[in-house]
Amino acid sequence: MYTTIQFIHSYWAYLVLLIILLATINALAGFFSKREYGAKDFRISLFALIVTHIQLLIGLVLYFVSPLGLQNITSSGMGVVMKDSTARLYAVEHPLIMILTVVFITIGYSKHKKKLLSSGKFKTLAIFYTIALVLMLSRIPWNDWF
Repeated sequence: MYTTIQFIHSYWAYLVLLIILLATINALAGFFSKREYGAKDFRISLFALIVTHIQLLIGLVLYFVSPLGLQNITSSGMGVVMKDSTARLYAVEHPLIMILTVVFITIGYSKHKKKLLSSGKFKTLAIFYTIALVLMLSRIPWNDWF
């Protein structure tokens, strides 16, 4: 079960990264070009929200079944995990930062719906999705991804 969930989590992450990158670029382009916010823009931001929430659910399941997640903390102790950079990445940093990523995407999506003008919608999406993208890129375990 662990390897299947890890496989799904790893490959779904490519889709998440691609969609968040697309949604961020779309929001930035819309803001700087001062174009009207349309149905396509809404769908892109909504799809980014959906894929990140699915990834969060898969990641939470993985965190509880993986030997690198909660099991590592309970078996080794938090002090040992925090001293080992690889163990800390998988057990603490990656999950925490990815949860923050989902929070920023959710807040950005929710706040943009309340804006009336296109510039406000794009600006809100651009700010929150860019922060989420930077956070996500900072804690992807790149060594295991390629």
